[in-house]
Amino acid sequence: MRGNNHEGIMSKVFVIDAAYQPLIPCNPARARILLHQQKAAVFRRFPFTIILKHTVPDAQNLPLRLKLDPGSKTTGVGIVDDATGDVLFAAEITHRGEDVVSALEVRRRVRRSRRQRHTRYREPRFYNRRRRKGWLPPSLESRLDNILTWVARLRRLCPVTDISQELTRFDTQALQHPEIEGMEYQRGTLAGYELREYLLEKWGSRCAYCHITGVPLQIEHIVPRVRGGTDRASNLTLACKRCNLQKNNQTAAEYGHPEVQTQAEQPLKGAAAINTIRWALYERLQNTGLPIEVGTGGRTKYNRVLRGFPKTHWLDAVCVGASTAPTLCVKQTRVLLIQATGHGNRQMCGTNKFGFPIRHRQRQKVFFGFQTGDMVRASVPQGLKTAGVHVGRVLIRSSGRFDICTGKGRVAGINYRYCVILHHDDGYCYQEGNAQQSF
Repeated sequence: MRGNNHEGIMSKVFVIDAAYQPLIPCNPARARILLHQQKAAVFRRFPFTIILKHTVPDAQNLPLRLKLDPGSKTTGVGIVDDATGDVLFAAEITHRGEDVVSALEVRRRVRRSRRQRHTRYREPRFYNRRRRKGWLPPSLESRLDNILTWVARLRRLCPVTDISQELTRFDTQALQHPEIEGMEYQRGTLAGYELREYLLEKWGSRCAYCHITGVPLQIEHIVPRVRGGTDRASNLTLACKRCNLQKNNQTAAEYGHPEVQTQAEQPLKGAAAINTIRWALYERLQNTGLPIEVGTGGRTKYNRVLRGFPKTHWLDAVCVGASTAPTLCVKQTRVLLIQATGHGNRQMCGTNKFGFPIRHRQRQKVFFGFQTGDMVRASVPQGLKTAGVHVGRVLIRSSGRFDICTGKGRVAGINYRYCVILHHDDGYCYQEGNAQQSF
């Protein structure tokens, strides 16, 4: 079954009325007419939203579902009309978890250097700290905050009635104990997708023996069944066809790879961290009061493969859960790429690698009406080195010579007089992806 049967499906435009009540998104053509007739104005650039100049007291809402596929580095987001299968909005949020870890490490080194130099020394407070219930490491909390922020924003811009979330990458209980819900469950349609998704994650989508990638991989027993091996996930790995045939009835150790058995017995730490985020997200989404549907990564992959979609974060999101429509209309959907950038830092004194101060920041954040992080369009006239139109995130300077980070790279030395603000800094950087064609 293919998911591109409908013609003319375009990314929708969010609409709110004069009382900030979210309405059903409209087509871009309808939005242009409303703007041309001055019946509406631009409310937000990213995601593009218009606000009507009148209220709509008797607005009728459709069953719109917000779908989430939380990930370690990127989270897929989609809004789907359950009745028709139209994808009204799609986005991919890139998190800054690794940047948070790096910033904390830099701060730790600065504080340690300051203590060693007996400058502004502060007694350790390790034994006075208590972690609140539900505490998460800052890098995981950052990812969680990004998702919750966008859930709240989209609910203000669109009348969402249901939420679907991928809760686990795979059903680990069913993998380790097939009898937990009956043999029929383990032997069902989704069983192979759950197990294969787990093994692909654990072994990095490569052969466990020769480490080759980009070739078909087979599920292989580390200890063969004829030698007493079981079908539990801890006794399974991935191997290419050549290695699988060469290994035959040998164990992994006899084949010359004892490390495979050791790695198979180790827990999947990355998946455990992601599952922690997803459970915390599920608990906090319950505060919205909306019905929440959960699914596994195996179910998501099953839905995506059944509809012939390629592997992307936002397509995974729109395929989350058992409520996925038989036909999803994704043709010409334009994806919004969202990069979490944060709101800067509070460090006023920069230091070198030895911890000594080398520069001081000004307390003023706004110059010539701009601040770092604003999305701007710079129209530089011909004859200058940076001539052309540049759209991106601006880096300001008190001299008025700004840098702009675009999708093609960084452009330096642009005068502030050529810049126009498109979107004020809100902790994220935006870029529109290409429209999706037929798959």
